[in-house]
Formats: sequence, C-alpha cells, structure tokens
Amino acid sequence: MNFNRRTFLKAASGATALPLLGHVRHARAATSRVVVVGGGFAGATAAKYVAQWGGPGVSVSLVEPDATHVSCILSNLVLNDRVKYAALGFNHSMLHQRYGVELVRDRAVAADPVAGKLDLASGSTLAFDRLIVAPGIGFDPVPGLGTPALQAMVPHAWIAGSQTLTLRDQLMKMANGTTVILTIPKAPYRCPPGPYERACVIADYLKRKKPRSKIVVLDANPVIQAEPSAFLNAFNVLYAGRLEYVPNAEVVRVSFEGSRRVAWVRNGASEIAYRCDVLNHIPRNTAAPLVHHLGLANVGGRWAGVDPLSFESAVAPNIHVIGDAQGTGLPKAGHIANCEAKVCADAVVRMLNGWPIDEPARLSSLVLNSACYSPITYTTASWLNAVFAYDAGSGLMKRVDASFGEAERHSTKNFEQMFKWAERLFDDTFA
Repeated sequence: MNFNRRTFLKAASGATALPLLGHVRHARAATSRVVVVGGGFAGATAAKYVAQWGGPGVSVSLVEPDATHVSCILSNLVLNDRVKYAALGFNHSMLHQRYGVELVRDRAVAADPVAGKLDLASGSTLAFDRLIVAPGIGFDPVPGLGTPALQAMVPHAWIAGSQTLTLRDQLMKMANGTTVILTIPKAPYRCPPGPYERACVIADYLKRKKPRSKIVVLDANPVIQAEPSAFLNAFNVLYAGRLEYVPNAEVVRVSFEGSRRVAWVRNGASEIAYRCDVLNHIPRNTAAPLVHHLGLANVGGRWAGVDPLSFESAVAPNIHVIGDAQGTGLPKAGHIANCEAKVCADAVVRMLNGWPIDEPARLSSLVLNSACYSPITYTTASWLNAVFAYDAGSGLMKRVDASFGEAERHSTKNFEQMFKWAERLFDDTFA
C-alpha cells in the first residue's frame, strides 16, 4: 500500500470503520443509566455517542470537575505563541444542549461495580448500569520534586493547562545563550510523537528568538518512538548544533543549583548531571490515580486491561476504561481515544439492550485509526498514521502494517491540514 498524504487525509478524516448500530435500533423502553468519568477526547465522545445512539431509553451523566477541557492536541504550539491558549479550551455545554447529557461538576472517588454506585468528592452518589472511565494519565513521583512548589518550577506540561503557560513563560524569559532540557519518559506514554514534536517547536523558537541557546533532549528510550525519519532529519539537519539528542538517558532525580536545574541520568552505577536553565521533565506515565484507586490497573500495575470489543475492564464488571488509561497496546493519543469512545459507546448500547457485541460483521470491521500531525517548524508539519484491526485469533487489536506510514517530508501544506484535522476532531468530540 502506498501510504501517501492523500491516503493519510482520507484515513484521518474518519474515526472508525465499525458499523455502529446503537443509533439504528430502538433502545429499551426502561431507562438505563450510563455514567462517564472524564471530559477529554475519550470521555466527551463517549458521553455524546451513548446519548445519541441510546436514545430516550438511556440517561447519560458526565462527571468532570473542570468547566473547560484544555486540548493537549496543538498545545505544543502555545509554547512558541503560534496558537493562543484560549483557542484550545472546550466546554461541554453542547453535549447537554444537543444530546441531553447531564453535566456533573464533581470528582469521582470510588465505585462499586456490583451495586452500580459511583461516589463523588462532594459526598453525593450516582447510580449506574454502565460506568465509562476516561480519566487520562498520572505520573510516577520524581525524586527531588516532592512538593507542589518544586513541581511548579519544573513543569511537565503533559496535561495541557496552567503548566503549559508556565513552561511557555519560562522559555520566553530565559536569556539568550542558556540551555533547555526536555526529558522523554519510557514508553508507553501519552502521544508517542509528542515529546519529539515539542523538542522541534522549542528548537525552532530558540533558532528564531534566542539563537545562542540550545536544547538537550534526554530520551529514556533507546530510539525515537514515532516518526523517526521526520524527527531525525529535524534533529540532525534543521537544528544541527542547536539540538542535542541523547538516547537511553533515563532521568532518576532532579536537583537545583541556585536558579539552575539539574537532571540526573543513571550511567551504570553512577549518575551524570545535565544542567540547564529551563527543565521540562516529563515523568514516567501511568493511568490516572482514579484507575489505581478503583483497582483497575492490572496491566503491569500501570494501565487498565480491557476487552477491546467493548473496553470493559478485565477485573471489574460493568466498568469500561477508554483513552490514555487503557492497557490494550493501542497508542495513547486524542484521535484514537475518540475512536475508542465510539467502539465503547456502541458496545454499551448493545449490552444494555441485550444485543451481541461479537457479531461477525462487527468483528470483521472493528478498525481504529490513530492519526496525528507534528509541527516541525513555525510553519511546517509532518504526519503519522496507523490503523489497528481486531484479530479474532488473539482477541487483540493489532496494527495493520500496510496502513502504517509517515509523511515523506514536513511541509507548509501539512501545517495547514493540521488545523483542519484538529478542527474536525474538536467538533466530533465537543460539539
């Protein structure tokens, strides 16, 4: 298969090839209760489509403490002021107005899957027949950053929000001739190309605004995890002499020397110190704390194992886990989270009505698309695509190798298409 830009755009425009039948049939007359936790790309999409496909026989509640979700997609471009922070904020009002989703501004703290009860931080309880959990990621603790004040000095900005602005401000205030360090955690982590994309965005900013400065990328992995051709070209050609890439460099602790930050990398029995003026340390990712608290993190003690036909938890009945917290081996990224949510929504509607989720037609067309664009400079971008199909023999989602591809080169056309792709995804999720 010749996977070029044209075929990428065709694939990226659609979320999944699954024949979603919940909106075709009539849902049961008695009201079923579905509660969704988390208002990001996975949770908001799930709430929208369960409400659409379930019809009047299904009530949907979305539990999310924040009135606005800030998109991680495009958020790296806030760091060089290419995208305004305010443009990435989305509320959930349209989910309520158009689809009747009940918005619950609260935080989930506990769940009983057998009794069908979700406890909230406010002390109230929501009853559910099916619970969809989409809380995103959490982080391993970092030695040397044990207090909120120290953590604020070394923002990860891997959950878009106030830390994104903190990191942007640190970059803009740093003196010309100083150093930035970006660390990349061991895979799997949220958005495989994301840290390398961020390295390019920062390098481009330094090249244009602070030409005597440099960025050092400390990657805990042995090789670049996504779009290696695009990023190796960027690192070795576009930003040669300005960007230093160090593989197999896992940061084990952080310290401070006056106003400078020090990232310590294990080197056999000793440690190597990397000093800088701005440190963007992304800790090792894991499922959000709620997933651990609910006892759902049964994959390596880090992620939630699920059945890919429905995303129902492998350890708790009636609870489904989607998005970055799931442990299927699917990438952890916004576009595929949107796809997972639709598969889950379809399965939930089927299960509530007693319809099978393993019909041959459904199994053969259970296909998820993971597509993304990566800015390389202030005006150019690359892209990556992968399709995952259900394999009945193993019961897993496996990558279709013929679908896997990346852009031959970064371009301004890709940069323009990036915003169109993002707009479609934003609309499909929040509107």
